Parts: sequence; C-alpha cells; structure tokens
Amino acid sequence: MGRGYIVEDAVEGYLSKLCQQQAGPVTGLLIGQSSAQRDFVIMATRTPQREESTAATGNSLDKEWVTEHARQVSRMLPGGLSVLGVFIITDTDGKDTLTTVRQLVFAVENLISSEHLWIPADDDVTDCVALHVNPKTRKTVCRTFDVKDPKSVAKPADWKYQSGVCSSWTTVSCCLNVDMLVPLPNNRTNAENMDACLKGGLEAWANQIMSGVCLIDGKKLLEDTELSAGQKRNVRQTYTTQLLISPDEQRPTDVVQRCGGSVSVRGTIHSRAYIHSNKPRAKLAEKLLKRDVVSTVATRVQMLLEELLTSEEESKNSRDKQQNEQFCLPRRVFCPVKAPGPVCVCDYHFSDEGLSEVTDRLKEMLDVDAAEEDLDTKQEMTAEITEKNTINAEPTVESDEVLEPKRNNYAGVAVGAAVALLATAASMLYLNDV
Repeated sequence: MGRGYIVEDAVEGYLSKLCQQQAGPVTGLLIGQSSAQRDFVIMATRTPQREESTAATGNSLDKEWVTEHARQVSRMLPGGLSVLGVFIITDTDGKDTLTTVRQLVFAVENLISSEHLWIPADDDVTDCVALHVNPKTRKTVCRTFDVKDPKSVAKPADWKYQSGVCSSWTTVSCCLNVDMLVPLPNNRTNAENMDACLKGGLEAWANQIMSGVCLIDGKKLLEDTELSAGQKRNVRQTYTTQLLISPDEQRPTDVVQRCGGSVSVRGTIHSRAYIHSNKPRAKLAEKLLKRDVVSTVATRVQMLLEELLTSEEESKNSRDKQQNEQFCLPRRVFCPVKAPGPVCVCDYHFSDEGLSEVTDRLKEMLDVDAAEEDLDTKQEMTAEITEKNTINAEPTVESDEVLEPKRNNYAGVAVGAAVALLATAASMLYLNDV
C-alpha cells in the first residue's frame, strides 16, 4: 500500500469545476500538511494564465511558469502548510503525462526548497504527490515521488475525500522581536554578491531561531508531549508560544571585517503554525513555528529586494544623494481558506498598496475569492519612516520602542550600506554606508 492522502471535499468540487471549464491541459498545486502516517490536502489552486506566455502553443506546458507560481504560493503559506505536489487535468493518458507531472514535481520542490534557510530534519516527509484527472471520465490517478531521490519512480497512492479535514487543527502562534544586522560587501554593484551576503546573514540569524527554546503556554514541553492530551477530541485548540533566543558566541557584529555597509532589520513579527489533529506533538509544533518565523522574515526581505531591483536606476540616484536609506517591509495579512476550520493563508501588504491589491493577489495566486472585510489586518501594524531614523546611520535604542512582543506590532527592518528596508508594524530596515 502506498502513501495515503486525506483530501478536503472542497478540493473535489474545485477539480470538478476545472474539468468542466478546461479547454486544454490545466495544471495546479495541491496544498496541505504532511505527517509520518499520511498527508492532508486542504486546498488546490490552478496555475494562473501568463499574460505574455513564452510557452509553446497546443498541449505544451510552461514548466517555468508553474514552478514560479509554486514559489509565490509557498510564500503565502503560514507554518504547517506547504505545497505537497501538483495536479494536471488532461485527457491524455500514458507515459507522456507521467513524465510531465514527474518533471513538475521535482522542479517545484527544487525551487521551493532553494529558498529554505533551515536544515531539513530527519523526520521530514520527502514524498510529493502528482494527481492526474481525466476531465472526460473523471478518473483520478494519484502517484508519489521521493523528491530526494533523482531516480525515484512513481509509486501508487491512496486518494480519499473527506469533509472537515482541518476543522479541528491546532493553532500555535507567537510574536517575536527581530534585531538583525548583516554586513554588506564593498562592491554593491554586483547583485549576486549582495544577495549572497544577505542570504548568509539571514542564515546565521535563522540558525539562532532554530536553536532557540520554545515555550508553549509558558512551559517547555518534552518533544513527545501530545498537545491535545487530556482535551476533548475534535475540539480546536489554540496555544500561545514564546521563543527564547540565545545569541551566537560570536556574532557578525563582533567581528572586525571590511564591508561597504550593513543591513539592519528590526521590529516585531507575528508568526503562526497549524498542526493536524492526529495526536500533534510538541516537537512538531516547535519545528513548524520556528520555520514560519524564519520564512516570513526572509520572504519580506526578498520581496523588498525584488521591488528595489525593478527600480534600480532610481535607487542609485537616491543613494548618490544620501548615505542612509529606509524602506518599510510589508506587513502580514491573513485570510481564511474555504475549508471549515481555523486555517488561514497570508499575503504581504506594502504601505503604498490598498487592500484590494491583496485580494487580487489571493485570487490570482490561490484562486481564493476574498473580500477586504475577510482579511485579518490586526496582527501587524504598518511601520512608519521617521526623519530621525533617516538621519541616524545606526538605529538607536529609542527607535525600538517595543520591549515586549505585542500582538499588533510588526518587526522593523533597517538596512545599512547598500539597501535599506523597513518592515511593517513596528519594523524598519535601514541602509547605511560605511
């Protein structure tokens, strides 16, 4: 018997709707959570149309576009949710379809994992799913591939629909103060060099997060402690956590080295993770929450850098006039999924955007119809750039007013030297030249 997949009923309705509408091959992503025993699929989302598609016409698929869609979607998933695999709706059967979905599965996983800043755990599930649906016969074929094995062959898997898959999932959340300083190279005209320095700084910070102590409802629980022990079955549980972070023995700021500036990220972020209701353990809750902390900070820094690259000339002119720069990182906004339960997806809202742009992205990337009033915008506040912070090469203690993490505050990012970033809520990013 192959791996089992418990799938939310809404996914069946969604795929059936796509079968009725499709005029050619339709691809998309399957979203949910893995566990040692089985996987839980709670959402499916089709690949959006590419405005200027470079793909060949006919039945050929734009694999590059599918994988980029997966990368964008993975950024919109809180802790506990991930892209489990892909689906394809086509009336073409046989080896060609199997080869196509295999290529998509590996390409999607490789791109998503390339952005992870943590070391994979021994108990991480490495099987990804590929679902083939024939729109005429509605026949469904489910297979899995071990993405850590380049020679992996397709294995049959069990695909079963069920209602209320995530209705009683556990939610764990925390607020965390972020204070990170990353040195930048002297030559900041090389984008790859800049990116490598920032990634290295983020990885060092991520290691501190992953090695931190996690308190669940104020207690340090043993790894095998069952979160729902003593609780009523199928009752939704919510836990508040704290992350206690010990700095490395030798921090980057303690090392004397030549650099062209620094990036400073400061503020308070809101993080959360969802855990399946099949005897969830404290170890899993801690792992998923820590990964969400790392992912949400790294995603926002990457998003801001991408924004800056699109206006490179303007940024250069600005840097010629002043040595220090600040930018606001986007705040995190949550939106409930269609399936019953506590699970939400998220997006990142820049200060110069309207909420309608968030709902547009949710529709385009996740095919979620959301109204502005459906969005939870209260977890993080929008940071403000002050004249004092613009002048200071190094943010002073006064610029970090939030001594204790607060639910409605978001961390700030400061960038020194090459690029400056500012996060939402109370977060800022400064760029200082040396």
